[in-house]
Amino acid sequence: MALTIDDLFVSPDHYLHSFDGDAARFVPMDRGAYHRSIFLDGRIVPAAEGEMRVPIAALPAAPPAPRRIGWIFHIAHCGSTLLARALDRPDANLVLREPLTLRQAAVSRQQRLFALATSTISKRYDPDLPTIVKANVPVNFLLPDLAALDPEAPAILLYLGLDDYLAAILRSDNHRTWLRNVTGQLTFHFGDTAALADAERAALLWLAQLRAFDAALRIMPNARALDAELFFATPAPVLEASARHLGVAMTAADAQAITQGPLFSTYSKNPDVAFDNSARLARKADIERALGDDLDQARRWIRANGVDALGILTTLDKAALIEG
Repeated sequence: MALTIDDLFVSPDHYLHSFDGDAARFVPMDRGAYHRSIFLDGRIVPAAEGEMRVPIAALPAAPPAPRRIGWIFHIAHCGSTLLARALDRPDANLVLREPLTLRQAAVSRQQRLFALATSTISKRYDPDLPTIVKANVPVNFLLPDLAALDPEAPAILLYLGLDDYLAAILRSDNHRTWLRNVTGQLTFHFGDTAALADAERAALLWLAQLRAFDAALRIMPNARALDAELFFATPAPVLEASARHLGVAMTAADAQAITQGPLFSTYSKNPDVAFDNSARLARKADIERALGDDLDQARRWIRANGVDALGILTTLDKAALIEG
C-alpha cells in the first residue's frame, strides 16, 4: 500500500528528522532504533538506510494537534541524557532525545516548523503509553509556546547551581565552542554577546534559562524542578520519582536495578567510556580549581545582572520534584 501524507503523522516509524531548506527529511525508525539513538540529531541510528524528502509545502498547513508529551527541559550538561536514557523502557514508553526539528523551530522561530515538529514528536506506538521528549537549550525559550499547547503536560526542569554549571560548561575548549555557538544562535533573545567573555556568556545563559524555568512554573502546574546534583547523588529515588511524574511504569526495585547497572557506570553520551558519579565529582573538583578566575568573573556578572537569581533558585527549590 502506498504511503500517504497522513501516514507520516500517525506512526513513529516515519520520523521527521529535520528541515532542510524547503524539504522535510523523514527517516525510517522502529522502537529499537529510538532506544539505540542516544540523540536524534546527526547522531541518530535509523532502523534502515535511506530517507524520504517531502516538500514542506506538501505537508498539512494545520497538522494534527500534538498529543500529550512528557517533557524534560534542561540547561545542558546536567545529566539530562542520563535521566532520559534511564527512563527509556521499550515496553513502557517512547523517549525522544533532542529531536532536531524542535531545535530548528526554536532557533528559526517559524510557526510552521513549530507546528510540524510538535505534531510529529508526539506520535506513539501505544496510545496508552507516554511519549517523553528531552529537549535542548534553544527549546527552553519556546516554553511559553509549548505550555500554550498543553498547560497540564508533566515536565521536569533540570538545572544546576551557578558554580556547578560553570564547571560543566567551561571545562574544555569543545564545551566553550558549544557555548559560543548556542549563545550566537539565540541573539533574538540575548542580543549580540560577542563582547562577553566565556564566563560571562555562561552566566548569561544560566540566568536566562533559570528565568525561563521560573516563568514556566507559573503556567505549567505539572512542572517540577530537579537539581541535577540531587539526581547524581541519589539516583534511584530521583529516577523513581521522575518516572512516576512522567507516567512511566517503574517500581522502586526497577529504579534501583537501573541505577546500579551499566548505564550509571558509563558515560551517558558514550557507553564505551567508563564514568560514574565518583569520577564526575573528582573531575569537577579539578575543574573548579582550574577555573578560579572564570568563576569569579561569572559571579561578578551575576551580581551585576542577576539580582533575581537567588529568588529563582528558591522558587525552584519549592517546586522540587523530590526533597533533597
